[in-house]
Amino acid sequence: MHRHGVRVLRFALAVIFVWFGALKFFQASPADDLVRRTIYWLSPDIFIPILGVWEVVIGVCFCFRSTLRLALLLLAVQLPGTFLPLVVLPGVCFASLPFGLTMEGQYIVKNLLIIGAALVVGGTINPPAGERVRV
Repeated sequence: MHRHGVRVLRFALAVIFVWFGALKFFQASPADDLVRRTIYWLSPDIFIPILGVWEVVIGVCFCFRSTLRLALLLLAVQLPGTFLPLVVLPGVCFASLPFGLTMEGQYIVKNLLIIGAALVVGGTINPPAGERVRV
C-alpha cells in the first residue's frame, strides 16, 4: 500500500475528473441540473461545456507528475464552486438541516474526500528532506 497508494490515488483523481468532465460534453452528467440552477447568472449552454473541459484538463494533469502543480491549481479554483449549491440551494441539498443530506448534498460533500486526496498527492511534490514518495 505504501509503495503504490499515492500513485493509485493520483490516477483515481484523474479518472474521476476526466469521466465527470466528459459527461458534461454529452449532456449526460447527473450534475447538469444542479449546475444550471446554481450558476443561474451564466448561460448553462456555455458554462457547462467550459466546466467539462476544465475538469478533463484537471484529470489529464493528474496523469503526469510534471503537471501535478497545474492540476492542483485548477482544482483549487474549481472546488469552491462545487460547494456553492449548499449555500445557494439549501432546499435541494438538505432533507433536514443541518445534517440530513439529499443525494445532491451527498454528491457535493464527497468533494471533501477529493480535497483530502489532492492534499496527499500534492504533498508528494516537495516531500520533507529525507523522505521519498513514489507517485
